[in-house]
Amino acid sequence: MFKTLTTLLRGRTADAVEDFADANALPLLRQQIRESGQAVALSRRAVAAAMAAHKQENERFDRIVAQITDLETRAVAAMEQGDSDLARDAAEAIAHLENEQASSEQAKGRYTAEITRLKRDVRDAQNRLRDLERGHRLAHATNHTQRLAATPASSATTLKDAEQTLDRLQKRQRNMDLTREAEAEICQSDEPADIVRRLAEKGHGDALSSSTDAVLARLKASKQKPAKSK
Repeated sequence: MFKTLTTLLRGRTADAVEDFADANALPLLRQQIRESGQAVALSRRAVAAAMAAHKQENERFDRIVAQITDLETRAVAAMEQGDSDLARDAAEAIAHLENEQASSEQAKGRYTAEITRLKRDVRDAQNRLRDLERGHRLAHATNHTQRLAATPASSATTLKDAEQTLDRLQKRQRNMDLTREAEAEICQSDEPADIVRRLAEKGHGDALSSSTDAVLARLKASKQKPAKSK
């Protein structure tokens, strides 16, 4: 019985942990991406440090080669002049430098291989980090959309209320326009002169006053009339 209760407790604890992780997946992912970005930055600095050390090793190798060349030239000159003791010291120094040259050559090879590997790892990590960032943006957008979709009733109610408000506003504005038009009709005079004016404004009969268009039309018509023969 005790074993069963212990197993059940562990199961519920695991379920609670999973539920908590699921509920906080986005914040957790954001933090993990931040930590991954920091790790990638450290890896890039490590590659840069290895490249700097490699460059220093190359410079050391070149100095050793130059020293060997110089000593060989001087040792040959000493032998030619019969200075065997100095020639032997030079040969001993050359042997020592050649051993250092071999060691430096090996170090250069190790640096080259390690830098190649580190660059490949950093490039892979950067690509994976970019994929994670894109995935996070998509997950964030999806989560936001799902939360909006989780309350369709309230959204639909809000939209319906807005539509009803707009309809009432448009009806009130239309009513005001019709009222003004009616008032204008009521205010119109029944005097003959006023009726004549309104008829002229509608184009029924000659215009009562001159207008720009009328003057242009008259001038155009007079220009088109044939000249009278004398």
